[in-house]
Amino acid sequence: MIKYNPKSWLSLIFDVYSRYVIGLLFPLILFMAIYTSFLCYFIIDYFKFEFEGTLAVHSIMGVVLGLFLVIRTNTAYDRWWEGRKLWGKLVNDARNLALRLNAYLPANDEETREFFSKMIPNSPFAMKAHLRNSIMVGEMEFPDKDIRQEIVDSTHRPNIVNRAMYNKTQELYKNKVISGEQLFLIDKEIKGFTDIIGACERIKNTPIPYSYSMFIKKFIFVYNITLPVGFIWTIGYATIPIVILVFYFLVSIELIAEEIEDPFGKDVNDLPLDSLCIKIRDNVQEIFGIQSSLDPKT
Repeated sequence: MIKYNPKSWLSLIFDVYSRYVIGLLFPLILFMAIYTSFLCYFIIDYFKFEFEGTLAVHSIMGVVLGLFLVIRTNTAYDRWWEGRKLWGKLVNDARNLALRLNAYLPANDEETREFFSKMIPNSPFAMKAHLRNSIMVGEMEFPDKDIRQEIVDSTHRPNIVNRAMYNKTQELYKNKVISGEQLFLIDKEIKGFTDIIGACERIKNTPIPYSYSMFIKKFIFVYNITLPVGFIWTIGYATIPIVILVFYFLVSIELIAEEIEDPFGKDVNDLPLDSLCIKIRDNVQEIFGIQSSLDPKT
């Protein structure tokens, strides 16, 4: 996710991201420039058609298109913001679980403390990899080789990580290390992890309906491909830059909506899952007073 100062107008106007969008849309922008240029040449110079152009139709179409794009952008942003709220809750749930376990576990039970100091951060790391369709486990720490192998062999790693923590808490309860009330509170926090990955999967696996996305793209295409007809007889070859500018803004809005509707990837506007996972790991291991084996200072 891009970090920026919303009060710095100049940096926003001339930001690198604008050049990135232009580079991405360059083939389409070039096509519109060539198309409009040929249209201007054949109508003005070659055939010398004379007609009093009108923008009435495009004005009406523009209002309708604007409403569609507003709805489209708001829908995409709602998905992005819901994803951010879910990962914000994940940060809090991980901290709460670590705080509870740190208070409940005996101070001399270093093995159990180390287990949870590794497995609690493993849950967000597993969620991130799962949402990005990744099979990498290099960022995760494992208390033993058996658990590592179970996670590597699984098709849904967040479930296996949460299962391991459930099994460990049941073992603690049976050995009377924690009480039934404490088990209930711990169970509530671990259940939150499962709820969060389920909600994230709902966002990722439920795209904008096909018919809705298809219609907007067709509407943008028809609007831009017919726009030169409304300007040519009024402003001549000045139609070319105007059409390119309108095309750039309309398609850019749709492009941004496509990018943020799945907020868990690696696009520049996606959620900062890497930094959130590292933050959770650092916070949890600080609570337990254990330094990560992946810490570059070790």
